[in-house]
Order: sequence, then C-alpha cells, then structure tokens
Amino acid sequence: MKDQPSNACTGMRVLPKVVTVTRRGFLRGGAMAIGAAAAGPAALAASSDKHLAQDFPTLGAATAQTLLRMARDVFPHDKLADRYYVEAIQPFERAAAKDPKQAALFRDGVRDLDKAAMKRFGKPYAAVKREPERVSLLKAIEPSPFFQKVRGEMVTSLYDNKAVWPLLGYEGSSWEQGGYINRGFNDIDWL
Repeated sequence: MKDQPSNACTGMRVLPKVVTVTRRGFLRGGAMAIGAAAAGPAALAASSDKHLAQDFPTLGAATAQTLLRMARDVFPHDKLADRYYVEAIQPFERAAAKDPKQAALFRDGVRDLDKAAMKRFGKPYAAVKREPERVSLLKAIEPSPFFQKVRGEMVTSLYDNKAVWPLLGYEGSSWEQGGYINRGFNDIDWL
C-alpha cells in the first residue's frame, strides 16, 4: 500500500476514494423512493407547481417549471436536488419583478421554446421526457438572447452557491491555506 501524505497539519479534509453505503442507508433510500412512487407523479407535480407559484409570482409556475427543466438540461448534475436549481433561477424572478423587459424576455423565451417543443414532440418543453430531445431544442435556440441570458446567469447563480460546492467535490478557495499543492491535490494515484 502506498504511503499517503500526512494532512494533519494542513487542515485538509481527506475523502475516502470508495463510496460507502450502509444497509440501513440503502433501505432508507428505498423506502423514500417507494413513498414518492406511492404519492404518484401527479401529486408531486401539483405540490411542486404550488411551491413554484409562490416563489415565482411574476413569472408564474409554468415559466418557472420550464426554466428549472432548462437549467437542469444546460447544467446537468444528477446529484444536485431541484432546490439548488430553484435557488439558481430565483434571480430571474427578481429581475422580472423589477424590469418588464426582463419579464418579457423570460416569458417570450419560454413561450417560443414550448412552441418548438409542441411542433416537434407534441408537448411543452418541460414535459418532453427524453433529455436528448430537450437538448436538441436548446441547441436550436442557443444563439437567442433568452438562452444566452439563462446560461450566463446560471453559471454564476448555480456555481457560486457555497452549499453546492461540497456536492461537486469543490472545497472552496485555497489561497488562504497556501494553495492546493500541499493539501492532498498532488496525489496522482489514478495514473
């Protein structure tokens, strides 16, 4: 076995290289999935729409739902819960509440995206099940000001959220601690 660098004095957290799942944790996760399946997708969608309607009074629940799906498709992280994406699209609601032009940009962009989805797949964008089909719709509108606004704002609002950092494996700034090189990041055991 290789000698591992000592990180006792650097204050760096050392993460295990193997994912450990306990039997109890696995069963608990299965029970939650069964409970969600028993509630049914319609019940979950209804509670989600009600929550989005409260959080997005200017844009509305339907526009927020489409923006949420779009955010997940543009920046796909399966490990991140929807709540992080909802937090990331909330600046759109604030901008729309302050500026009617911004509200129109988001509403018109979502309307056009839904029209394109209806024309190609017979359902609104957020209801298209397959990700590659949704991505094809997004690629078609990529040059639009709407797409560029959503993508540009999401980069900041999603990745500047400090609660997201550990979920993505980022430990934050290192300059205060002398950089990364002597804090375990020089371990190249994967070669």
